[in-house]
Amino acid sequence: MSDAPAIRRFGFAYNPTNDAAIELRERAAGWCAARGVPHWAAPAGATDDLVARLPQADALVVLGGDGTLLRAMQAVVHADTPLLGVNLGKVGFLSQVEAHEVEAVLELLAAGGYRIEERMALQGAIHPGGRQADTGRFVALNDVVVARGALARVVRLEVDIGRSHLATFIADGLVVSSPTGSTGYSFSAGGPVVDPSSRNLIVTPIAGYLSAIRSVVVSPRRTIRIVVAEAHEALVSIDGREDRPVVAGDAVTVAALDRPVRFIVPDGAVPFWDLFRRKVELLPS
Repeated sequence: MSDAPAIRRFGFAYNPTNDAAIELRERAAGWCAARGVPHWAAPAGATDDLVARLPQADALVVLGGDGTLLRAMQAVVHADTPLLGVNLGKVGFLSQVEAHEVEAVLELLAAGGYRIEERMALQGAIHPGGRQADTGRFVALNDVVVARGALARVVRLEVDIGRSHLATFIADGLVVSSPTGSTGYSFSAGGPVVDPSSRNLIVTPIAGYLSAIRSVVVSPRRTIRIVVAEAHEALVSIDGREDRPVVAGDAVTVAALDRPVRFIVPDGAVPFWDLFRRKVELLPS
């Protein structure tokens, strides 16, 4: 068994629109109550509430699919509390635990049977007109996507890595992914799957037209700059949960977030590459 400190206080973030997540919240709360373990619960999207409550938790257990975990992560980056995902979705690449295992895993965590795995997240900003000033920064765990909007017309994107020009892409868009997000949109667009404990940026065009560059892996010390050179309609998608409009002339910068997001890996958890193989086998062909 690991020699990690016992987790004595639990916070639970859940999807309030999912009946299975609400039922699982009640099961987890019942386990805590029966053992006198301090605990609380809040909707995963209630970021301010979560931030206020996280100092009263040694771990945040997220009950839902990957989308629920991505919403809860917005609070964790402010508090450095470790995360554990309990999967209620169809694939759940971000989750270490399935719903039927929740009581056994809480028992394990309370006994210190886990380790911490650090994951690199992304930080970014939109710069109107390409200016240095930005309209507010954002954080993503999986990816930042600059893409065309509802109109079926490609965009032209000028992409720089640090002070070097990578390419001008005429495409449906561009994905900048973290290693954790490399199994998501980037993978679907033809990018590589990268070990989630590594620190890299993955830059992948979406349906690039006559482009010799398919995907590149970049040092975390570099900043990716994407200028929307031409677009009838375009947007920036942050972890697939928030879309912000951009227009021709705007720039988007993406870099590695210095402080990692900490994930709890219970003893006996399936290793990532085995999990990846199993999850991919579940995807529709």
